[in-house]
Amino acid sequence: MTTSQGPRAHWSNRWAFFLVTVGSAVGLGNIWKFPYMTGSNGGSAFVLVYLACILAIGVPLLMAETLLGRRGQGNPVATMRVLADEAGATRWWQVIGLIGIVGAFIILSFYSVVAGWVLEYTWRAASGFAALPKEAFADAFGALLASPGKLIFWHTVFMALTAAVVLGGVTSGIERANKIMMPALFAILVFLVGYGALAADLPAAFRFLFHFDPSAINRGVLFAAMGHAFFTLSLGMGAIITYGSYLGREVSIPRTCLAIAAADTGVALLAGLSIFAIVFAQGLEPAAGPGLLLQTLPLAFSQMPGGHVVGLVFFVLVVFAAWTSAISLLEPGVSLLVERFDLGRKAAVTLLSSGVWLLGVAVALSFNEWSAFSLFGLGLFDLLDTLTTKIMMPLAGLLIALFAAWTMKRAHVEEEVGLRGGAFRLWYGVVRYVSPVAIVLIFLNVIGILG
Repeated sequence: MTTSQGPRAHWSNRWAFFLVTVGSAVGLGNIWKFPYMTGSNGGSAFVLVYLACILAIGVPLLMAETLLGRRGQGNPVATMRVLADEAGATRWWQVIGLIGIVGAFIILSFYSVVAGWVLEYTWRAASGFAALPKEAFADAFGALLASPGKLIFWHTVFMALTAAVVLGGVTSGIERANKIMMPALFAILVFLVGYGALAADLPAAFRFLFHFDPSAINRGVLFAAMGHAFFTLSLGMGAIITYGSYLGREVSIPRTCLAIAAADTGVALLAGLSIFAIVFAQGLEPAAGPGLLLQTLPLAFSQMPGGHVVGLVFFVLVVFAAWTSAISLLEPGVSLLVERFDLGRKAAVTLLSSGVWLLGVAVALSFNEWSAFSLFGLGLFDLLDTLTTKIMMPLAGLLIALFAAWTMKRAHVEEEVGLRGGAFRLWYGVVRYVSPVAIVLIFLNVIGILG
């Protein structure tokens, strides 16, 4: 595809696509959400169902979204317009791209604020966490939320870091940054697991995660695992369509998507091992919920041998994970502005990141100065989170499955995905029937109809 900006950029090779897509998928959900959801949902029972859902729901949908991007060769909106025309279908299917781009914009606004919390704790870890009572760490986090100046400052720093990478373009910016950060992230994880084996309680963490107890599986665990398997791969946010559009024809979508899902899951499991090894070694509670990252772990680092170094390394890991995901949230909108409105990349990045920053400032203020504001009984942070992760992303994922398996010509899908015979029929049947039903069930659960 050629735009007014010249020929469409492509990743330099399959390895580049693998790294940037893993970078998109690996984020706070892997390092933060997966461990606390595991701790809150019975440990191994959650892991067992999660792994099954990744294979049954996550990978098939990841392949579907990737093939849409590569065949359409444009930003998410342009891709869906091209594919709808090719299928002889209504152009209303462009709404998939629009939902993804708007959703990514909103998610990045509050994701950046949360990443700012991590930057603050990275700064604190550099000087070491003081050995204080447990309540002091909860109070310290509360004090951070009550400080609009600190929240906005770190939100600004994180958005500047994200914009700087996207400004560099597809190969010189996004690809180059992920080629550095993703290997570093894996190296840090291996170091932390090694530390857990030598100085913490890795056997206890291993038993907690992998000593499967099917009797512990209940409806709550099932829905929690299904939902997290869907969200962890960055599905329905326009990022995979955009990254897929930069993918060369020589790359195998099934093999690459399986590798991406394996790497994403591997990061989550390694993070869980390293975190729970530290938590169990210090006699702390694994089911600490969202406070696991910024309250329980700092307490553990303050009490353990070498905690000063390990704490700093750990929070650098979380920063890298958040940064690579944020890059993938900004790029779809930039791609749209460059291709549809003929903006230069610098102008597009500046305009979009400024809008995200402004909304993020409102999110930061919702924890303190604007805490009285609510809509539908939710503060701004929870409202935006609910709108995007519980409504927009499942809707986009459902539409992607319906378009790929019901609207596109079957011959085009088979040509693009590169599977033949029984393998294709199995994948096609999953995307056609299993994925839509699973997404509808997830949606009904999160809005409380099945809960």
